[in-house]
Amino acid sequence: MPKTVTTAKIALLDCPLEIEKTEFSAEIRIKDPTQMQAFLDQETHMLEEMANKIVASGANVIFCQKGIDDMAQHFLAKKGILAARRVKQSDMEKLARATGGKIVTNLEDLRSKDLGTAGLVEERKVGDDKMVFIEKCRTPQSVAVLIRAGLERMVDEAERAINDSLSVVSDVIENNKVVPGGGAIEAEMAKEIREYATKVGGREQLALEAFAESLEIVPKTLAENAGLEPIDILVGLRAGHEKARGHVQGVNVFTGKIVDMERDGVIEPMAVKEQAIKSAAEAACMILRIDDVIAATKPKEGGKGPGEMPGGGDEEY
Repeated sequence: MPKTVTTAKIALLDCPLEIEKTEFSAEIRIKDPTQMQAFLDQETHMLEEMANKIVASGANVIFCQKGIDDMAQHFLAKKGILAARRVKQSDMEKLARATGGKIVTNLEDLRSKDLGTAGLVEERKVGDDKMVFIEKCRTPQSVAVLIRAGLERMVDEAERAINDSLSVVSDVIENNKVVPGGGAIEAEMAKEIREYATKVGGREQLALEAFAESLEIVPKTLAENAGLEPIDILVGLRAGHEKARGHVQGVNVFTGKIVDMERDGVIEPMAVKEQAIKSAAEAACMILRIDDVIAATKPKEGGKGPGEMPGGGDEEY
């Protein structure tokens, strides 16, 4: 079969290209040797008819979810058609979205309008494996990302990073608003909440000030993780947020300075920031609702512990 097909017209088949066996046991009695040859020739003819139907549809690439007989492969190869068999159902669905093709469950129903398109279909050797790459699709609604590394742990780490990146892009597309990173938005929110707290007064003022202080944990943690002095960073942030365009002032963990996050391209999706603050507030409220904690301890060796029964047993309650 060809290893490379340009301007590919792709047929997606959910039917086998092989002679189906009968559901029940069958016996064929042959008295003449020529009948045996005719029986074999008929099987070959049926497989050739399948290949001809694919050629008639205009397809030059086939992805089949079921099996493809060796003889059928031979006929397809003679027609210059690239075929791949036993493709996973999930991959077939992704191929349909990527190429614009339609998955056909009966070869008799295959038409040219059911074919998908791609600029290049090529078989390549990646490491010890052979893979088929479908590239240059017109309007792909599905893509694949190939991750390779020397160690499995590195592959897992790369996959996690890519998942996080794609999730961030998805969030920005759904809610196309961003905020400056580097602790800038938390410092600005803490400043605004403190100013509002003075207008409220009473016990509520204490709660608002505590909430503002909790928001500043984010830039403080950034500073600690970067090996910087957190107190100096917080003081610098508060001073920076009093100036013009102070709301974009955040900590640069590489230099330890307070800089313009928008200018440095450090931004975060607003949806992610909103969810983080909501989740943290809900977790804090849940902890505050706990009245008491019941703990059980194991008894000390050689003596009675808090959980030991008077009779000397080791039961815990």
